[in-house]
Amino acid sequence: MKIVSVQALENIAKDVRKGIIEQVYSAQSGHPGGSLSCADILTVLYFNQMNINPNDPYAKSRDRLVLSKGHCSPALYAVLAKKGYFEEKKLREFRKLGGLLQGHPDMKAIPGVDMSSGSLGQGLSIANGMALNSKMDKLGYRVYCVLGDGEIEEGQIWEAAMTACKYKLDNLCVIIDNNNLQIDGTIKDVKGMEDIEGKFEKFGFNVIIVNGHNISSLIEAFNKARQVKGKPTAIVAITTKGKGVSFMEDNAEWHGKAPNDEQYKIAMDELDDKKE
Repeated sequence: MKIVSVQALENIAKDVRKGIIEQVYSAQSGHPGGSLSCADILTVLYFNQMNINPNDPYAKSRDRLVLSKGHCSPALYAVLAKKGYFEEKKLREFRKLGGLLQGHPDMKAIPGVDMSSGSLGQGLSIANGMALNSKMDKLGYRVYCVLGDGEIEEGQIWEAAMTACKYKLDNLCVIIDNNNLQIDGTIKDVKGMEDIEGKFEKFGFNVIIVNGHNISSLIEAFNKARQVKGKPTAIVAITTKGKGVSFMEDNAEWHGKAPNDEQYKIAMDELDDKKE
């Protein structure tokens, strides 16, 4: 069922953030910062935009999502659990021996995961192939690909960008989680990555810039992308790494670090207080 209430979606996103913290804390391992920054994006996609059915996770006509920044799997798992692909208690098995949820998404083991990922820079190429398949076989599904802003330092991303425009993949929507931080610091300091929107525009994409934490704005951006014909869309979502947990926000230290007992309690209390 498509949820259209902004308040309902905001509450789901808060539950998703709690699921992220629960996973990383339980495993004492994982990547909370970038998972929290894309929580609103994935919530809007799975609960408002995508044509999917948890009871038929492998339907040929379903929309696809490629989480190219696969280390942020806690966000995807929390959304999939909330959507009903598997029980939410499974989140506590994250990164544990014999558990369902590996550190990076596994399409062969986890219901709802459309593509295994984790090796950065490869997701857009895969998404291109999916979008081409949809067109060639007239299946009508859309493909969404979530990239990290640090990830797009990889050269393969730009080769794939050229391919997407060459084949006019208007059923492809790329979302760049632009939180401005990666493991070694800011994207500007690490690689001088600036003017992301201008780069995608030069490569031939329709480009939309949006507040990646504003549910209404995200819905509007995805709706606009759906109307574009003859070219793919890149949505540059301006986000905050660690969004929703005060001591993690805009702090590169939390790229790949688990909270201790005290920090876990603070984080969960903050997320509870923010839910309406």
